[in-house]
Amino acid sequence: MKKHTLTINPGKTYPLGATVRDGGVNFSLFSKNCDSVELLLFDSKDHSRPAHVIRLDREVNRTFYYWHCFIPGLKEGQLYGYRVYGPFEPDQGWRFDGQKVLIDPYARAVVTDTYDREKAKHPGDNCAYAPKSVVIDPNNYNWEGDKCLNNPFAKSIIYELHVGGFTKHPNSGLPAHERGTYKGLTQKIPYLKELGVTAVELLPVQQFDPHEAPEGLINYWGYAPMAFFAPHNGYGCTDDPVELINEFRDMVKAFHKAGIEVILDVVYNHTAEGNENGPTLSLKGFENLGYYLLQDDKHYYKNFSGTGNTLNANHSVVRRLIRDSLRAWVAEMHIDGFRFDLASVLSRGEDGTPLKNPPLLWEIESDPVLAPTKIIAEAWDLEQYQLGNFVGDKWAEWNGRYRDDVRQFLKGDEGMVGTLANRILGSPDLFESIQRRNPNRSINFFTCHDGFTLNDLVSYNHKHNEANQEGNRDGTDANYSWNHGEEGPSQDPSIEALRVRQIKNFLTLLMVSKGTPMLLMGDEVRRTQGGNNNAYCQDNEISWFDWSALEREKDLFGYVKQLIQFNLSTRYFQEKHFWNLEKSKDTTHIIWHGTKVGEPDFSHQSHSIAFTLTNHQYEDQLHIIINAFWEPLSFELPPLETDGGNRWVRILDTAVDQQEEVRMNEFEYTVSPRSIAIFKGRQQWEE
Repeated sequence: MKKHTLTINPGKTYPLGATVRDGGVNFSLFSKNCDSVELLLFDSKDHSRPAHVIRLDREVNRTFYYWHCFIPGLKEGQLYGYRVYGPFEPDQGWRFDGQKVLIDPYARAVVTDTYDREKAKHPGDNCAYAPKSVVIDPNNYNWEGDKCLNNPFAKSIIYELHVGGFTKHPNSGLPAHERGTYKGLTQKIPYLKELGVTAVELLPVQQFDPHEAPEGLINYWGYAPMAFFAPHNGYGCTDDPVELINEFRDMVKAFHKAGIEVILDVVYNHTAEGNENGPTLSLKGFENLGYYLLQDDKHYYKNFSGTGNTLNANHSVVRRLIRDSLRAWVAEMHIDGFRFDLASVLSRGEDGTPLKNPPLLWEIESDPVLAPTKIIAEAWDLEQYQLGNFVGDKWAEWNGRYRDDVRQFLKGDEGMVGTLANRILGSPDLFESIQRRNPNRSINFFTCHDGFTLNDLVSYNHKHNEANQEGNRDGTDANYSWNHGEEGPSQDPSIEALRVRQIKNFLTLLMVSKGTPMLLMGDEVRRTQGGNNNAYCQDNEISWFDWSALEREKDLFGYVKQLIQFNLSTRYFQEKHFWNLEKSKDTTHIIWHGTKVGEPDFSHQSHSIAFTLTNHQYEDQLHIIINAFWEPLSFELPPLETDGGNRWVRILDTAVDQQEEVRMNEFEYTVSPRSIAIFKGRQQWEE
């Protein structure tokens, strides 16, 4: 069949990427040091050769470092790619390879039906095996008035989940073609609404390379980005890339209708191209010297991410790429926020040195398009731990110290009571220099995708990662876990009862601590990974949500629902300032106790603490007793200044099965071993 003739116009340098306009498509890309560029147009995603090869003219189609053209008649859905020619001199940092077909760094969709990672690693033409970019018109969708929700952190409960793993299990109740997809996740929104969470934090959904994993396994978590603007096509019900975009938007719109925000876990610290032995997929072939941090011997990559390469995040062009990507997810996909994986990488300058005032982080914080969104930092990388010192006024931070300290306290380690008190307060010892900020920007968690699930935290002393094929060497050894007497599943009723109580203790502490709580998918029904604490390559029942657990663990599920409702309905946990250790009529006053009122025991041997929250603007006081000791302890209840008829009411005790309100007729309460009790008391304030 004879090919139709295309008209090639000069086009514009902006916007970067492929833009539908004026009856055609404008293409623009950045490459500073290349010699020439070819735009490839494909008629079908399984075609091994392009229908058209358009060689861009340096005089007509190049302005400064930007290559561009406009082609009338092209439409949304057009498949394309690039070949970029130039010097291949790795010792100088140049890795141009005109035999490799490259993904547009600004591609809004990518098809990978014929993708072969190995073909992209080795010399030779990979056109038949390369991913293809897709032209998308961001305006071709009816949002029906949908907007980002902009819920405050103080009224947020975050639920971290994996789009695929949440519904892939055969017992998810979904049709086979919907399992593990955006549409499948949409079907489970009623479950999340019933649980009470206010935001989902999705593990990476930017198009990633599932083949970056040990042989025979896949990259399940998705921390291997190929295209920063494109939703991962592996989570689509459809093989039509345009419809895939709409499935993603439908999901976001449905979450918003349910009052639930959508936060993305974004990976801007590295890419799937890996080190000098990795494939050439996109950035490496466009301008390796600009996009990546290189060693003094430029043949090799700096590796602050632990994954082979590090993005040169504060290079002017890379900064714009990251910001444009974030803005697109907000403007075109209505995303409510972002959790930045290894965010400390983004504070490094072009030589890899940490910057005091990194331009990229300040630009993200001050960008007006991103102003309504949540921005959350994982405030560390391979060599930096910036928790409590992360730059900016807006950034929230994953509180890794909260995770470790709560784990150690509840398993009975000594010397942890004073540290726990700080974690309950919102970690003022970590964030002391920024106490004017909202303390709810401490994202409190004790489990996340990386590490043990909550069930495994109380069921295993050691990691069991043999399925990862790395000799159980991968994954952290610093788990601070305790199996309570038997490694793994147990038939011993006493061990099981203690594990359930400890699970409730973890969840209860999370909900009564100052800060924003984050739950891991399935912790509310004791999801287990069989002791695997690094299941990044396990796309199977090791990682998937087992929906049969909902019936089996219905009591625990009900308890978590009650806790979330308690947190969101209690004004003490909604405040945007730290609790005050000094008595005040304008702020919440916290008083610490031990077994005796007003006499907290912060000694090395102590394993218990109690505290009372009071605020003259609220009707009720709260009193919370935490006993991590292995024996019961009797605690005095603080006196209430009442008319003589008021008493403390116990609203929760992790040692009892039925959580019912019980009016206290005594002024002391015996807390069972390894248990937490919460009391409410109505206070009549003196004028």
